[in-house]
Amino acid sequence: MTRRSLAVSALVLAVIWQLAAWALRSPILPGPAEVTMVFVTALGKGLWTHMLASGYRVVVAMVLAVLLAAPIGLAVGQSKSFDRLLSPTIYLTYPVPKIVLLPVVLLLLGLGDPSKIFIIWLILFYQVILVVRDASRSVRPELVESVYSLGARFPACLPAILTALRVSAGTAIAVLFFTESFATQSGLGYYILVEGWGRLAYGQMYAGVLAMSILGLIIYVVLDQLERRACAWQSAEMPGDM
Repeated sequence: MTRRSLAVSALVLAVIWQLAAWALRSPILPGPAEVTMVFVTALGKGLWTHMLASGYRVVVAMVLAVLLAAPIGLAVGQSKSFDRLLSPTIYLTYPVPKIVLLPVVLLLLGLGDPSKIFIIWLILFYQVILVVRDASRSVRPELVESVYSLGARFPACLPAILTALRVSAGTAIAVLFFTESFATQSGLGYYILVEGWGRLAYGQMYAGVLAMSILGLIIYVVLDQLERRACAWQSAEMPGDM
């Protein structure tokens, strides 16, 4: 994804947005220029603190998901004993919508950051563990010395881990919005529903939506760049790259 393609896509979306605003002719859907002005003004009035709060929750959840799920995925992918022990539990619990556990999590962990981080982590945990398990199974055991098996296989699975996080970034942002929609006074979910929609301040509501989109884009781009740098060997091994 180049800067030029990103700019072109943003321009196309802005044009579609503006056409929809003209067609609707309602304060419910202000145009992109108006929302951008509200967004810039809102940044100076505290919107950036809500972005930081949301970003903190998502990043911590992602880091914890990798630290806890990657070793389990490696073990399940390479050990038949671990596979027989853990796979049934994974298969039984993976299809359960994790967001339905939010009331229980709030009762156990309270209304602060831990409950919000835990729900996001729980969803990412399963996505990472399954991707790492499948990637680990694709590594031929004879290529890795048994003493260093886990340490050597982790780099081989790193592209899969980063891809799983990049793909699940949108899911993490969606869950973040839901967890911040009540029982909190910070975060973009709170800002959109309380500061915007709750006061019928549609410009601020869309400014919050824009901020959440930017947060998701930043996370996606950072993970993309991290994969390019940490997994440069992957590009070097591709045939035809001269």
